[in-house]
Amino acid sequence: GRRVVLADGTSVSMPDTPENQREYPQPRQQKAGCGFPIARVVVLICLATGCVLDAAIGASEGKLTGEHALLRGLHGRLRPGDVLVADAYYSSYDEVMTLRRLGVDVVMRQTGNRRSDFRRGTRLGREDHLVEWRRDRNRRPWMGRTEFAALPRVMVMRELRVRVEQPGFRTRSFVVVTTLLDPEAFPRRELAAVYRARWHCELDIRSLKQTLKMDVLRCKTPAMVRKEFWAHLLAANLIRGMMAEAARRHGLLPRQLSFQGARQMIEGFRVELNRA
Repeated sequence: GRRVVLADGTSVSMPDTPENQREYPQPRQQKAGCGFPIARVVVLICLATGCVLDAAIGASEGKLTGEHALLRGLHGRLRPGDVLVADAYYSSYDEVMTLRRLGVDVVMRQTGNRRSDFRRGTRLGREDHLVEWRRDRNRRPWMGRTEFAALPRVMVMRELRVRVEQPGFRTRSFVVVTTLLDPEAFPRRELAAVYRARWHCELDIRSLKQTLKMDVLRCKTPAMVRKEFWAHLLAANLIRGMMAEAARRHGLLPRQLSFQGARQMIEGFRVELNRA
């Protein structure tokens, strides 16, 4: 009964023009004339259908241009009651608390600089417990002093270890952190399953960049680059909409259909569709 939203980031390149270089400069480690302008992208994707709910595009370097900053610009697209699923990069105290105050729950992977000791906290089951996260003493550059002071100093989080039994997976175990604290309403197997479903976001981004050729944009000015970017997302959502309608008619889930197969089918019937 909750909408699950996947969040992740990627990057796209574009023609090497002076206008694009000023707006989306190439990485500093590359010499001038030896690289291409790069834009950083963060997307919010609906787990149920694969549709892009919203996205943000910005420069790939510079102050306050990281994926955290782009995701914060998308907070208004989330609704109270949503469950945001993301990787370890986003599981900071400030980000989780900000989302929690918006009424959005999170399911994320534990960041590498925070260790989980299942001998401590309130035990909910085997390798499943409640712990207290404490606010960092240092204020983030993007957060105002008043906003930082208003953040609670302590937040209760749930941590559980997920073990991967399926052969062929590189990772054998990892820790999932979540604000869904009730073990009866949200069993650990469901939380493990919803985090594993985060991989759909990687596949959806791959479909955007490879199937729809969004990895290298073609326009020569920043304004046209942004229009081209949104046109790709519009095309993807139109295909996803057709997939969802086809799945509904045949009693399937939209995720059971192939994005590339749907694109090829639409392309094959393009003349007939134009005449309809």
